[in-house]
Amino acid sequence: MNFLESALIATAREHGATVSGAESCTGGLIAKRLTDVAGSSAVFVGACVTYTNDVKQRMLGVDQSILDTYTEVSHPCAAAMAEGARRAFQTDAAYSTTGYAGPGGGTKDDPVGTVYVGISTEQETKTYRLSLPETSTRDAVRTAAADFVLRKLCEIFPNSKEYDYEE
Repeated sequence: MNFLESALIATAREHGATVSGAESCTGGLIAKRLTDVAGSSAVFVGACVTYTNDVKQRMLGVDQSILDTYTEVSHPCAAAMAEGARRAFQTDAAYSTTGYAGPGGGTKDDPVGTVYVGISTEQETKTYRLSLPETSTRDAVRTAAADFVLRKLCEIFPNSKEYDYEE
């Protein structure tokens, strides 16, 4: 288990906050990592794997116009996915991932290794674009995206205690 998961669960618990998610290219990896932490159910409510556009629309309310105008691998889609997860699970914060983990897929502007991340709270929704080397393995892309999401979630729940850990 990684320090990031434990730190997020501990700090979100301190804040009395809940977290949910919507995952496409990470396929549930973040949810799995969070539920590896004992006691995570006090914080982590759930996540959905929305691998197809149809499911993104039906489960999260992603508007067809976003998919038509920007595609499913974009800032607007990542934002809509995170907002949809937060709304559906009724949590304080939610994350989303959508991208091209490879080895196929990708476009000229968003090649394999591109992942868009959404982080939504009641106050705001932010999106980020990760650009990993096209030579990265599928597993490396998914792991890097998961680590990034967990770090960003930790940032919205500042810890009030020092945590000892080894990386």
